[in-house]
Amino acid sequence: MLTLKVIRESKDEVIKRLAVKNFDGKEIIEKVIALDDQRKAIQIELDNNLAEQNSIAKQIGKLFSEGKTDEANSAKQRTSELKELSKVLSQKFTDAEKELNKALVKIPNLPHTSVPLGHGANDNVEVRSGGSIPKLHEGAQPHWELTKKYDIIDFELGVKLTGAGFPVYKGKGAKLQRALINFFLDENTSAGYQEIQPPLMVNEDSGYGTGQLPDKDSQMYHVGLDNFYLIPTAEVPVTNIYRDVVLNASQFPIKMTAYTPCFRREAGSYGKDVRGLNRLHQFDKVEIVQIQHPDKSYETLEEMVSHVENLLKKLELPYRILRLCGGDMSFTSALTYDFEVYSAGQEKWLEVSSTSNFESFQANRMMLRFKEEGDKKTQIAHTLNGSALALPRIVASILENNQTPEGIRIPKVLQKFCGFEMID
Repeated sequence: MLTLKVIRESKDEVIKRLAVKNFDGKEIIEKVIALDDQRKAIQIELDNNLAEQNSIAKQIGKLFSEGKTDEANSAKQRTSELKELSKVLSQKFTDAEKELNKALVKIPNLPHTSVPLGHGANDNVEVRSGGSIPKLHEGAQPHWELTKKYDIIDFELGVKLTGAGFPVYKGKGAKLQRALINFFLDENTSAGYQEIQPPLMVNEDSGYGTGQLPDKDSQMYHVGLDNFYLIPTAEVPVTNIYRDVVLNASQFPIKMTAYTPCFRREAGSYGKDVRGLNRLHQFDKVEIVQIQHPDKSYETLEEMVSHVENLLKKLELPYRILRLCGGDMSFTSALTYDFEVYSAGQEKWLEVSSTSNFESFQANRMMLRFKEEGDKKTQIAHTLNGSALALPRIVASILENNQTPEGIRIPKVLQKFCGFEMID
């Protein structure tokens, strides 16, 4: 959430930068400022009311002691009137704060100044690439045919058990899935990330804290009876561990990693390419999260990008890294790098990770603050996260890129986790 200080002091710049995300912010920014003015006016009236009550309270005893009973009773009557008015003003102040917050949470994060203009994926900027696109043998197939051929992932059984987008992993398919999870977690913990095993459901406060609510409400699975949400990514519970926390600057950086299933309704995705593993409602992902000092968050972002890149190199997958344009960025991000791997059976690039700096946007919503040593004043921390990595499209690419007439070769780095070298 943007701070009121930034909005009030840099109104025109805020509106200009929101336009990079193709968000017309003029009306809502003006509304926020007006609501803040209204809230402040009520606060002044309430403060004056309480000050008058305190002043009268001091006079009443003196008036009675001086025998000025009528004046004392009149003062008591005035105090009663002020108390009733105070209740009304307190409610008005609460209502004004709620209206202000309702408006604030609808405003996206400001994009970093390096974010390119653009409306969608075609306007993203390639930063660098690596690996070699394989030349497949004649008769090579996309992964949804390979999974059926080797009986390692059953999409139809998933439909029977739940519905489309809930595949069942079997045999060597299940072992490959587990091998990837263990490989990613081991790599992340070796890089200094503490492993976390969070809940798979979160409350509303957590959803609001990281910015999924209200923006992505329609994409999340809601457990109505308990008012919980199935997590769309481990970013939500892991980052919220530090909601309403005041850190010492000496604790930075805080580095966490977590494996979780993720749940997304993918509302509105019908009609897009949803075959096989390309777009699921339930999928496995290993996430990395950092909480960092504002002065170091962009340096940290580059470190996280390098870490994810190294995972793809070890998996021997051809990849490219894109800096997202404003129109393709998330609601919460200030700067995002997307990783795509080439899936040779489909002859297309598939997104497998988004690594982002949210600057103070999430931390402000979560009241995540820190203090410099010897300083009593608190500041807002910066949060970052990235997929390291999302499994479905990684699996699709491994299966397609490594297929041979004899079977599917397992990348060398995974063989010790899988316990086999080929799927045949």
